[in-house]
Amino acid sequence: MPPPPQQPLPPQLSHVWDVPPMLLPPPKKSRVGLVIGIAGGAFTVVLAILVTLVLIEANIGFPEARFTLTLPGTLLDGRYELTQDLSDSVGRKMEKNSRHIWDAKITHAVVGRYSLGGAPNRGALLITGIYGRFKNLDETRSEALKRDGEAAGATVVVSPRDVTPSGADVRISCEVLSRKGPAWTIAYPVCAWADDNTSALVAEMVFGAANADLDLKSAARTTLQVRSETVKAIK
Repeated sequence: MPPPPQQPLPPQLSHVWDVPPMLLPPPKKSRVGLVIGIAGGAFTVVLAILVTLVLIEANIGFPEARFTLTLPGTLLDGRYELTQDLSDSVGRKMEKNSRHIWDAKITHAVVGRYSLGGAPNRGALLITGIYGRFKNLDETRSEALKRDGEAAGATVVVSPRDVTPSGADVRISCEVLSRKGPAWTIAYPVCAWADDNTSALVAEMVFGAANADLDLKSAARTTLQVRSETVKAIK
């Protein structure tokens, strides 16, 4: 379990660093440390979104609630399978600790881990997000990535930047982070979106640096597809 960030965290957020054992895939030689680092990164995402919403100045009025954020059984045309849904544990704690955020009205939080081909040791796609009614979207997106890159154990390889694909109806910003252990190094893209009703960070990791796709334009397109498969209209 990675140590907390160097900057003090609000006491009510300290639970986020309690990494549930069920998030970890089966041990595979030296990859145990890698998986623990990745699990910690998932909860860094949780912190980034929550702390961002606390710090942003509020404006008057909230958008209409029209969409929710879901965790379908598969993502990216079935390439990734949902292997851990922590929405009822970590997600509910996120909601409890966000009651006093004054520029967002949070309905629910979702936290999920998807495994490449359903195999935990091949690769992972992590999505942590919230849905409700939000304001200050650009700041939410950019600050989330900034804080994710400042987390203990993470190194920013490519700084956050707007890589919104042409014709997209929501802005996408991405960065590349890396983490190192005694016998491994992994680099992976992290992308963020924020709209009136949903906000999420998506990290895609392939276990094997030579196979990792670090093209941010490609990662942005992947994030848009994840968004299209997870954001659903309220009926």
